[in-house]
Amino acid sequence: MPAPPPDARSLTAEVVSVEPCGEDGVVLTVRPEVELPTVRASRFFMLRRTDRLSPLIPRPFSLYRQRGAELEFLLKVMGRGTRALAESRPGDELRLIGPLGNGWPALEGGGAPWVMLGGGVGSAPFYLGIQQALAGMDGKRPARREELAYLYGAARRGLLYDLERFRALGVPVHTATDDGSEGFKGNVLGLLETLWSANKLPREVRLLACGPHPMLVAVERLARAKKLECWLSLETLMGCGVGICNGCPVATRPEGPMGAWPNAKCCVEGPVFAVGAVTLEQPGEQHGSPRHAPAACVPEAPHEPERGRAGN
Repeated sequence: MPAPPPDARSLTAEVVSVEPCGEDGVVLTVRPEVELPTVRASRFFMLRRTDRLSPLIPRPFSLYRQRGAELEFLLKVMGRGTRALAESRPGDELRLIGPLGNGWPALEGGGAPWVMLGGGVGSAPFYLGIQQALAGMDGKRPARREELAYLYGAARRGLLYDLERFRALGVPVHTATDDGSEGFKGNVLGLLETLWSANKLPREVRLLACGPHPMLVAVERLARAKKLECWLSLETLMGCGVGICNGCPVATRPEGPMGAWPNAKCCVEGPVFAVGAVTLEQPGEQHGSPRHAPAACVPEAPHEPERGRAGN
């Protein structure tokens, strides 16, 4: 039975700073009551204020950066949860639960290049991912800068959060915007095809993607069509973050490594999945429902998207 990771814990943390980022985002820096070991890129924490300004249910956010005892989170301010966190002041107390979930695979050097596809605030798990790839993960060979490429897309330039910080990492950064205000005019998959056509990337690459659901569906289809290795970091709704509420099902592929059960729990078996294990082209089923009889699709009330990618 899937369970929370053994290193997860509930901690209080002090707000260090809240800095504006892009048109509608902030970078929230906190200092937990105990210093945490290095956290793998694309794992997440559940966050809320300890006063009454935050919703009772905490919100999940990918770890954006880790600097010594301090943790940084990239938030797109949209709803009550993100607004309460964005309005925190230095010295305010937060409740953190984590680190939760898994993370990116070991981004070792020496093989096909790693191409990272970020959409909007889906950039959150990539900064740390690039840093860890360059340093070496799990004792494997560090990736060289030319073995990594970051393709970052958004509706317009002001939603390409912390773009200059990514460029300062020294890896190739390519941008795309719907309105053409920065880089390629179009989305990141159009940008990828353009780079392939211009021979700026080899046809054989390993893909990592995080962004809005339609983007991830398109990445899944592309990876299957071209038989590329690919991992998706999902923006699935979460309630508890620790596998209890069964509120974040992701449909598994019957022939894949998780196919013995119709759905996986995004919070404990994800949020990172290989495309051979799950599919986003059909919704996850209710806990316990048979694969051949998916649960009825009930329209959801408006919600605040999960994991800090599009605001909470």
